[in-house]
Amino acid sequence: MKQTGGGATIDSASPSRSYITAERVGLGKNSNPGVGWPSSQQCLPLPGLGGGEPKAISGSKKKKITKAERLKLLQEEEERRLKEEEEARLKHEKEEMERLEIQRIEKEKWSRLEAKDLERRNEELEELCLLEGCFPEAEKLKQETRLLSQWKHYIQCDGSPDPSVAQEMNTFISLWKEKTNETFEEVIEKSKVVLNLIEKLKFILLEISPCDLQVKNIIQHQGSILQLQELLHLKFNVATEILLRQASTLADLDSGNMEKVIKDENVTLYVWANLKKNPRYRSVRFSETQIGFEIPRILATSNIALRLLHTHYDHVSTLHLVSTPSKEDTSSVTEPVKDDVDNVEKAISKEVEEKSKQQERGSHLIQEEEIKVEEEQGDIEVKMSSAEEESEAIKCELEMKVLSETILAAQLLLVENASEKPEFFEDNMVDLCQFTTLGGIYHLDILELPPQCKRVKGWMIMEILKEGLQKYTYPPETTEDLETENAFPPIEVTLEVHENVIFFEDPMVARWDAEGKHWRTDGISNVFYKPKERLVTFSLETFGPLTLIQDAHINMPYQSWELRPLDVNKVLLTVTTVFTEIQIQIKENLCMLSSIKLRDKKHVSILEGKWMTPIPFIIALKEAGLNIFPTRHSHFYVIINNKVPLVEVKAYRQMALLSSAFAFGWSKWNLLCNSTKVVFKV
Repeated sequence: MKQTGGGATIDSASPSRSYITAERVGLGKNSNPGVGWPSSQQCLPLPGLGGGEPKAISGSKKKKITKAERLKLLQEEEERRLKEEEEARLKHEKEEMERLEIQRIEKEKWSRLEAKDLERRNEELEELCLLEGCFPEAEKLKQETRLLSQWKHYIQCDGSPDPSVAQEMNTFISLWKEKTNETFEEVIEKSKVVLNLIEKLKFILLEISPCDLQVKNIIQHQGSILQLQELLHLKFNVATEILLRQASTLADLDSGNMEKVIKDENVTLYVWANLKKNPRYRSVRFSETQIGFEIPRILATSNIALRLLHTHYDHVSTLHLVSTPSKEDTSSVTEPVKDDVDNVEKAISKEVEEKSKQQERGSHLIQEEEIKVEEEQGDIEVKMSSAEEESEAIKCELEMKVLSETILAAQLLLVENASEKPEFFEDNMVDLCQFTTLGGIYHLDILELPPQCKRVKGWMIMEILKEGLQKYTYPPETTEDLETENAFPPIEVTLEVHENVIFFEDPMVARWDAEGKHWRTDGISNVFYKPKERLVTFSLETFGPLTLIQDAHINMPYQSWELRPLDVNKVLLTVTTVFTEIQIQIKENLCMLSSIKLRDKKHVSILEGKWMTPIPFIIALKEAGLNIFPTRHSHFYVIINNKVPLVEVKAYRQMALLSSAFAFGWSKWNLLCNSTKVVFKV
């Protein structure tokens, strides 16, 4: 309380109101100013100090609460607390029951969905097993096709041997070796049969899995290929010698030298014989072509002949590259197959034993009860037929299982990456795992001109050398008699690129090293390529087999790919690279090149519109320069995200099964995921 000047007191606890007592304003304790005033102390509001409702102030002390009342209050408080706790508990239990009910409903929903999905997956798995049965069926079809081709070859009786039979191949090679004095045209005609045999042998080695081929058969086929290649080249050399013996009779009237060009679909021969030895005649150009040589003076005055034998195939580098599969690869594939074959034999033997027991039982019953002979025989025949059907079904099922595992193992071998490079290469050596030869082989040779035939009294006299056709050594091993060091300069050569070969970059020229058995790039200089004329000009120090090479992975990695269905069992594969876009149609077991675009311009190829089986089709595309097929060593030269072989093979198989109904495409996320996952668009 705070006292004011007039004797009034102000309640400091209530700032909005001020009160004075009646006693302090002179009314006295017993004064009664009027009606309504109580005898006890009253509170009067002061008009200037925030008046309001009057509040009575009790004059007596507050009444004390008894113990019973206090206990009653505590009891009421406790009851109220218990009631609130009970309400909270009931509310929590209700919420918990609602939550559990929601969880139960969600769980039942997911259980139904999982059961439905499991049922669907079981159905799809059964359907997938049926679909995957097409892989062993396709392999059986291939085997039947091979047997049918052998039968067709047998009934043709065209005189050509069966390449898979060693005796027939040896007989063919021996008979051709004994045949002599064949002209170049005759050798070219015979070479078509030989090249066909070599091609068939290569397809046998490539198409048949290592599990189905024994090592001795592989060695036998490779030996036959090598013998045919060597014999064919020997026959070309002998035919060239016979042709050069008649050079004087075939001499050109203007130059006096012999010039001969023989063209065929597989071989082209260019021969020039220096009969006049004119030192001023140093530029050799074959008629109607740009192919030729710029020879030095020493060759222009020598008794030589220049031969360019362009074979449109490669029988040089393949002699070095043919290899047998490793024992580890074949054993890893053949061991599980052998186990399954043993299981098949055991199952079949069990079935045979059961049938024999049933036969014995049937015979005993017939002997014991003659009256029921007919009925028992009927029952035995039914049992025998059912047992035979069951055994045949089990045998067929196990054979298909073995075949499917063999196919899977063979497919894994196709996509597995090599762990190491085959060998170390020097700077000037060509790595044939990184580069590929294109356009065939150019056999450039400087030959010593053999003695010319002479006509005497209607007879043709010809001197035949025992050593046969001899090569002219250039530059010679001894050069002591020559005064200048530049007497044997490099020879300028101009070659024409094969019309059916595509080079995306300027080709590189390589020469064959016969001692090291590999291609080299040294000894070749001043290489110049004219893409419009398709001519390659270069300077060559030594003669021998030459070839043009290109990076085998120039079209890798792909920029994109797409597999789109066209019809039932017919799809279109489109592969886009930096330089080209290739479209390939696939139906059943055949492939066809649909179109090629080079730098957004359509390119015409002789392969377009030709249906071929996969292996010949892949080889034909590679030989044309359209290599989009990686090998076991490609991961050493192309930066890619390597995948686990089993995952990759399974992805290919599923795509193959669904390709008639779904379209597939590349995905950028495939490079970002790990090696155990494959990502593509569907």
